[in-house]
Amino acid sequence: MNSFFKLKENKTNIRTEVTAGLTTFFTMAYIIFVNPEILSKTGMDYNSVMLATCIAAGVGTLIMGLLANYPFAQAPGMGLNAFFTFSVVMTMGYTWQQALGAVFISGIIFILLTVTGLRKSIVDAIPPVIRMSIPAGIGMFIAFIGLNNAGIVRTNQGPIIDILFANSGAEATELIPLINSAAPQVLQLGNMTDPAVLLAVIGLLFTSVLIVLNIRTALFFGIVGTMLLGIPMGVTHIPENLLQQEFSIEPTFMKLDITGLFTSTSDDQSFFGLLITLVVLVISFTLVDFFDTIGTLMGTAARGGFLDKEGKLPRINRALTADAVATTLGALLGTSSVTTYIESGSGIVAGGKTGLTAVVVAILFFLSILLAPFAGIFPAAATSPALIIVGVMMMSSLKKVNFDDIEEALPAFSIVAFMPFTYSIANGIAAGLIFYSLVKIVRGKYKEVSPIVYFITLLFIVRFLFV
Repeated sequence: MNSFFKLKENKTNIRTEVTAGLTTFFTMAYIIFVNPEILSKTGMDYNSVMLATCIAAGVGTLIMGLLANYPFAQAPGMGLNAFFTFSVVMTMGYTWQQALGAVFISGIIFILLTVTGLRKSIVDAIPPVIRMSIPAGIGMFIAFIGLNNAGIVRTNQGPIIDILFANSGAEATELIPLINSAAPQVLQLGNMTDPAVLLAVIGLLFTSVLIVLNIRTALFFGIVGTMLLGIPMGVTHIPENLLQQEFSIEPTFMKLDITGLFTSTSDDQSFFGLLITLVVLVISFTLVDFFDTIGTLMGTAARGGFLDKEGKLPRINRALTADAVATTLGALLGTSSVTTYIESGSGIVAGGKTGLTAVVVAILFFLSILLAPFAGIFPAAATSPALIIVGVMMMSSLKKVNFDDIEEALPAFSIVAFMPFTYSIANGIAAGLIFYSLVKIVRGKYKEVSPIVYFITLLFIVRFLFV
């Protein structure tokens, strides 16, 4: 293992890599249950999707570890599964089989881009300020996910719009009490008396102390310690049977419908309109998955010190190949697009530096096929503090951005703001590229922007307009 993964060369050891793998897995194990919960709303079989999720995540992560020798983990992406369910199926009218067909096509496009080297060219064309801002944006995103999952900060979209429409003729003096009673804050502090929220706060404090004491396994022991404390608090629940009941992948395996994508979902839709809709659909899957992966790779790699002196990631084509193959395989098995997970940062912070970390995560995903209830022992209150701490650590990349120069400040801020507030890495990168291109054009420096960046920016604008 030392020879294959180059452990000594990377100044790590088996114990550290295994610990990092455990840390990464337990911070992202929620996807085993959340992904089938979301996709099953389309009519897909819950247990079949769960099995597809474990296999696709395991295979993608295993390829990442063995081929690229990086500690990055993969699984069906959050956001991508929501787009699959609520936009493609429920809004656009495609069946889940057709949606899987679109995912499969996007996976093939990824493979072609990777084999031809175009994918690497796109990464290399990303401006330095965008690269430096991505880790911080992801850090904010991770921290927001952690705070929200823990219940420390919660979203609240009070029925303000409903109140305004229902009382359109009312005076302002009559509306103000109604609006106030609707708790209009979009974000607000959670219920600190809730045992789960209290456990998360205690876990955050405990993990912070371990970090301050420079304990390398702080995140892992923070997760385990918080989980154990949750038992007497009634937050951690030990299942009676740790062995998963048998289920089959047959309901979703090879059920993708590519030819059905060329059938109109509306009686009055022309062939041209159908083609435009299909192209936009595939571009949407491709862009979001592509830039989720690129953003995560660059951001977490920067935190792990994997980038070279030019800010580029060695062996990036191998890492991208793992993502492309996993996405294609996932569509065949019966799950939405697979992407590199930002939770990989927790394992990197725990000391993971090689593909051995990824191999450990992959093995745990495969074991979860039989031991899924065990993976669910760790409540969100136990894993969320680790995500918040990782978010703190990833903010350091912003010190390289010159905020006195608006050409850097505007794109950088857009990335950091849009990633958490739109709940999407891809949207954050899109905003950064759009503002970067705009500033350069207005200042007459349009030649400094790569044609690839202009093209990608245009694709993002098309996606925002049509989807």
